Amino acid sequence: MLFILYYLVAIVVLVMHFTGMLARYNVEWLVLALAVTVFPAVIYL
Repeated sequence: MLFILYYLVAIVVLVMHFTGMLARYNVEWLVLALAVTVFPAVIYL
């Protein structure tokens, strides 16, 4: 269940990133925060 929620948030953040909404509202750091949360999962898997 949490994986589905995480993927939905990730898709929304990526769509907002590629449409320019994150840069417009100066919250581009969300993409970096998303990348940091993926990094430990990649190491342990």
